[in-house]
Amino acid sequence: MLGKNKFWEKSKALIVTNALLAAVLIIAGVLYNIESEFLFYEISFLLLITVAASVISYRKNKEDISDTKDKETEDIRDTRWEQMREKEDFFALWAHQIKTPIAALKLLFQDEEPSIGDCKRELFKIENYVSMALNYLRFEDMSGDMVLEKCQLEPLIKQVVKKFSTIFIYQHLTVELKDLDKEILTDEKWFSFVLEQVLSNALKYTKTGGIKIFARDNAGIEIVIRDTGVGIKSEDLPRVFEKGYTGYNGRIDKKASGLGLYMCKGVCDKLGHKIRIESEAGRGTDVIITITKDKLSNLTKM
Repeated sequence: MLGKNKFWEKSKALIVTNALLAAVLIIAGVLYNIESEFLFYEISFLLLITVAASVISYRKNKEDISDTKDKETEDIRDTRWEQMREKEDFFALWAHQIKTPIAALKLLFQDEEPSIGDCKRELFKIENYVSMALNYLRFEDMSGDMVLEKCQLEPLIKQVVKKFSTIFIYQHLTVELKDLDKEILTDEKWFSFVLEQVLSNALKYTKTGGIKIFARDNAGIEIVIRDTGVGIKSEDLPRVFEKGYTGYNGRIDKKASGLGLYMCKGVCDKLGHKIRIESEAGRGTDVIITITKDKLSNLTKM
């Protein structure tokens, strides 16, 4: 249908002009008694020109449509190839990350009396990595899996913190929750995923002290996850949300894959939230998730 419309648009002027010219010739023939044979040849000539021009235009139009379809097919193929490569890159990094707790668990099982607590911690890490992989596969079609609703912030955060209680106890870290009596508009499942990734990172790089989670009003609702860990170097801060980027801490730790924060940024973007990091090497890190008031208002009206 689109091809026919384009053909008509390109040929319309020629067909209408020649039709009018034929009508003028007929009227002139009647008024001035021009021989009918002469008029016949004139009109036939016009018709031949019109048909020939229309055929050429039609073929050119078909070629244009074919080229457009080929270009669209090539673009789709390139997009799919990029998506495939991105998945390959993700799972290459993910495999690097998950093999560490698997190897640790294997070593633990070699002991005659393995520590149940250590085994549970390594198993917990494996579960988190599997969850990350499953969420990554859902990430592309996240819009169809997203349910925005009003949620109470405090019970949501308590539920996530409880999941990491074993790690807090094992590492002798404190946890403080403050000013969380807020209502936010988000997708509970995906927002919990972001919190889990942020908290997992905080626990990974915090050896002493603890983690504080609080909310504050500042052009919206800001949820702050503050740790007393090693912090992040200033030159690494602009790139922390890049896929696969681990920075100085990741290179020292040798267990980081640079996937967690990359996915957090992607999920927050799709939820309409903002995420940023404020940190200083040796002084801990603040991860700040912002649910802006204008976004909250727009989503409420939808």
